[in-house]
Order: sequence, then structure tokens, then C-alpha cells
Amino acid sequence: MKRRDFLKTAAVGAAASTLATPALASGKRQWKMVTAWPKNLPGPGVAAQKLADRITALSGGKIEVKLYAAGELVPGRGVFDAVSQGTAELYHAVPAYWGSKSKGILMFGSQPFGLRADEQVGWMTHGGGQALYDEMYGRFGLKPFLCGNSGPQWAGWFKKEINSVDDLKGLRYRTTGLASEMCAKLGMAVQAMGGRAMFQALQSGALDAGEFIGPWTDSALGFYQVAKNYYWPGVGEPSSAEECAVNAKAFAELDDDLKQAVSYACESLYNPVWTEYTTKHALALPKLVAEQGVQVKKLPEDVILAMGNAAGEVIADLREDEDELTRRIVESFLTYRKSIADYMPYADNGQMNARALNYKY
Repeated sequence: MKRRDFLKTAAVGAAASTLATPALASGKRQWKMVTAWPKNLPGPGVAAQKLADRITALSGGKIEVKLYAAGELVPGRGVFDAVSQGTAELYHAVPAYWGSKSKGILMFGSQPFGLRADEQVGWMTHGGGQALYDEMYGRFGLKPFLCGNSGPQWAGWFKKEINSVDDLKGLRYRTTGLASEMCAKLGMAVQAMGGRAMFQALQSGALDAGEFIGPWTDSALGFYQVAKNYYWPGVGEPSSAEECAVNAKAFAELDDDLKQAVSYACESLYNPVWTEYTTKHALALPKLVAEQGVQVKKLPEDVILAMGNAAGEVIADLREDEDELTRRIVESFLTYRKSIADYMPYADNGQMNARALNYKY
């Protein structure tokens, strides 16, 4: 080989080597975040983008996170497997979607008649929940973090009024997670689907009713156009935690400061996401009533009690689950739930009841 040809070949090889590893050469990593949501969907879609931006910022740009909305890289319900298998480095979704992996996972997102948003993070942080969360997701090669919460969800959008427990039998209804099992015990025909699919199913008549999140997000999806009866309380999901799960290998490769950046990005968004939902739900509800003719209705007490009994059966079944880890998760949740439920009549319940009295303010 002539010298000039050798030098040209060497130069091309060096350039190719440099281009092949730009992240390593610059000290930066490019991470793909896949999500279960349409891009910028009010609520979860907005929260996912905030998380991507915050990880990038808190890492000083050493981790550059690019968000892929549902369907752009993988389907929304495919994000768990995509990150577990290394197709993407992290996802944003909710634990309620992964019951097919393990029933124990469902406990970390929402529990019928279970924990509120603040109580949920209390269980995780101070009641032993995070260690169990790590253990469960570790089975799938994931490192999980809670990173937001919707607060109390609604019972949802119904084409017809609900006057008794009998009205639930055979009702084709969209929900997710443990709420699905609660509703199935009452004879409801439960279906799982995304928000846009739920709108289409209500419009076509494939669904009779369904819940998604609450007034802010539900307004954006237009459910009021196809069902006018909006029922509360959403006892199936007293809160619904949002999560970020990182591929465990990718997380382990980070230096400690970058691990802390990812962890803190998730932790620091929990309250801002939750309070944004609460604030914007409160603003959206009166507009739904005044501008869209939505009828806000409370579920009858006998329906709520029947749901409570069904939820108790769901939890009892989980206490006997064949998976020992799932049983430990349930017992930890129940211990924390009892402690906090015993205290709340003196604390938050007392304050809310006092605020609701008729006095001049």
C-alpha cells in the first residue's frame, strides 16, 4: 500500500471511530425515553416531557433524554418490555398497566380504597415500599422511581345514569389495574385501552362507560362529547402514581452523581406534577359543567359499598397469591394503610370537614 493511501485509510478509520462513539468522546449519553402517552397530553404527556427535560438539566447535559411518545418508537403498552430489553433506556407510564407481569406491581400505582397521593409516597419513602418496588422491578432488569401522581381519579363517563348495583352488571367499562378486578367482581365487562381508544369506543357504542383520569386530562380527550354523566368518587383509584423505570444496566453504568441526578429528577417532580393535576382539574370541572353541559353525579352509597366489598375480595386474593414477593408487598401496604387511616380522622379529614361547614369566610 502506498504511504498516502495508508494515511488516507487511517484518517478515515480514525474519523469513523470518533463518530461511532460520540457520547463517550464528549462525556455525554443520549438516552431514549419511551412513554405510554400521546405527546404533550395534558397531565401524563406533559409530565413525561418535564421529566426528560429535568434529567437532562440536573445531569448538566451529561444525559441527554429524547422523548418518544406512544407509537413513535414502540406502542404505549410496549414501553415496559422495551426498557427491560434495552431498546430504550427509560420509560414514563403507570404501574397499573403491568398486571400481566405481576399482580404485585399493581400495588405501587393505585389500590381501590387505598392510598392518596401523599400517603402513597409516604408508604414508599417511610413504610418500606421502595425496597419492595426495587425488588419487584429488579426481576425485569429495571430500576423504578415514582415521579408524579394524578391525585384522586373519577369514576368516569357514563352514557346512562347509575342508580343501583344492578345497573353495573354487564356494563362495558374501561379501567385499569386493580380497579379492573374490583369491577369484574361486580359483573362489569371491563376493558383496558388508552384514552383515545376509549373515546372511539364510547362513540361507536363498544363501551357504555369508562374512566381515564380527571377533568383536566379528560377535557382534552373530549369524553364530554360522547357521554354527559360524569361520576365521582373514583374509589378504584384514590390516586394513581406515575413512574419512571430505567434499564438497570444503563443505570448501573452511571457515576454516582448521575445516578443521583436521575433519582432527584423523579423525586422532585412528584409534588409539582400532583399539584398541577389538582389545580387544573379544579379549573376544568366548572368549565365542563357550564360550557359542555356535563352532569356531575355522585355514585349511590350502595354502589360505593359494593365496590368496597369487591375491593376487599381483590386484596384478600392477593394476600394468598402464589408469589411470595406479591404477598409481602400486600402486607406492607395494608400495615401502612391501617396506620394512616387510623390517624387521618384527626388530621386531613378533620380539616376538610371543618372547612366544609357553613360559616363566614
